[in-house]
Amino acid sequence: MCFSTEASFGASAIILTIGAVCINKSVGLPQRVLSCIPIVFGIQQFAEGIVWLTLSHPGLTPWDKISTYAFLIFAEVVWPLLVPLAVWLLETNNRKKKILSFFLLSGAILSCVLGITLLVLPVQSSVSCYHIVYNIQYPQYLKHLGIFYFSVTVVPLVISSVKGLRFMGITILLSYIVAYILYKDYLLSVWCFFAAIISIIVLYVIRQLNRIPKP
Repeated sequence: MCFSTEASFGASAIILTIGAVCINKSVGLPQRVLSCIPIVFGIQQFAEGIVWLTLSHPGLTPWDKISTYAFLIFAEVVWPLLVPLAVWLLETNNRKKKILSFFLLSGAILSCVLGITLLVLPVQSSVSCYHIVYNIQYPQYLKHLGIFYFSVTVVPLVISSVKGLRFMGITILLSYIVAYILYKDYLLSVWCFFAAIISIIVLYVIRQLNRIPKP
């Protein structure tokens, strides 16, 4: 999380617990893939907790790069693929499923591109005004990748025919706007925190999908 070590580890524990409940209540592969969202968010927040520790304690500096890359791999490589995949697997409307196939393919390509950039570009994390800044020296022609990232991680949720996922997508969209306006310099860290908390909605979606209709 973007505010402190304790907050990061606390959020991680809560979200991982919710993810475990989601996995336990899931039926079938599509629901289990969806249930991975809070699990991955929990691991990502734990990684950021380690980043906080390494930046606060000089003796842990050797772990700085490892924890920073762990956070960024989840943020920039896993999410562009996992989100459209989870929505695509759950979709039952054939027309929307075809549209979601485009976002799934786009997400897979984006994950590869961002993964390669993490391997070849300098990466650094630092603390500024009680927030973590992740500095990646993107070349000019990659500066607008954020637009594609936003598209593949939010739009599939918004256009899904699953009511709970649409609500989740809209809420993440609003959280992005808030994070951009108030925390532009720390957008990646802050938005990931908001999205992690919002992943609680996944549990609601799983319960709704498995609710037995009243006769």
